[in-house]
Amino acid sequence: MTGARFSFSKCVFWLGITFLYLPMIILIVFSFNESRLVTVWGGFSGKWYVELFQDQQIMSAVLRSLELAFYTSTAAVILGTMASVVLVRFTRFRTRTLFSGMITAPLVMPDVIIGLSMLLLFVAMSQYLGWPQTRGMMTIWIAHTTLCMAYATVVITSRLTEMDRSIEEAALDLGASQLKAFMQITLPIIAPAVVSAWLLSFTISLDDVVIASFVTGPGATTLPIEVFSSVRLGVTPKINALATLIILTVSSVAVASWFLTRRLNTRLSLQLAQK
Repeated sequence: MTGARFSFSKCVFWLGITFLYLPMIILIVFSFNESRLVTVWGGFSGKWYVELFQDQQIMSAVLRSLELAFYTSTAAVILGTMASVVLVRFTRFRTRTLFSGMITAPLVMPDVIIGLSMLLLFVAMSQYLGWPQTRGMMTIWIAHTTLCMAYATVVITSRLTEMDRSIEEAALDLGASQLKAFMQITLPIIAPAVVSAWLLSFTISLDDVVIASFVTGPGATTLPIEVFSSVRLGVTPKINALATLIILTVSSVAVASWFLTRRLNTRLSLQLAQK
C-alpha cells in the first residue's frame, strides 16, 4: 500500500513538472526555428537572436524594464523592511490594524483596480499640485513600488517574527545602539528573506503589464507592454528568442540566489555555534 501511494505521488509530481516546464522547452526549441511561422518547423537557425539584438525598440524596452525593476525592488525592500519592523516590534499602537491592512491591501486587490486607482491619483496630483506633469518611468516606479512593497513586507515579516530577539537584546545590553544592533545583528539574520523579497519584487515588476499600461506614458514602454503589443500583430520567433533569454537569465539568478542563501545560512549557523 505504501509503494502504491509512493508511485502515485511520484506520478503526480512528474506530471506537474511536465505541465509546467514542457511549454518552456518547446518555446526554447522553436526559438531556433528557421521559419517565420511559429508553429511550423523549418530547420535549425539562430538568425532570430541576431535580429533580436538588432531591434533597437525591443532592446530599449529590455533595458528600461531592467532598470525599473532594479529601482522598484530596492525601494520595495527598504520600505518593506521598515514596515516589518513596525509590525513585529511595535505591536501596541492604535492604528496597527489599519496600518497592516493598508500594507497588505495590494495583495488582494486586482491589478486593474490598482492601476486605475494609481492613474486617478496621478491625474488628481497633476491638476492640484502640478506634479507629475507627464506619466512615465517615475509614475510606473511609484505604482510598482506600492505593489511590490506588500509582497516584500510579508516575506520579511515572516522571517523577522521567527528571529530569536535575545541576540539583539544582548547586543543592546553590551552598549550597542538600536541602529547598530539592527545593522550588525538583525539584518544579517534576516538577509535571506531580504534577498528573497528583492528577487520576488524584481520579478513582479519585470512581469507586470496591467498596472504599467495604466500609468505609463510616451517613451516609457516596458518590455511586457512591448511584447504584448507585438503579439497582437502576430508572434514571430524573435519573441521566442527573447523569452528564451529571459528564462535562462531568471534561472541563472535563481540558482545563484539559492547558493547565496545557502551560504549565508551556513555561515550564520557556524557563527552561532561558535558563540
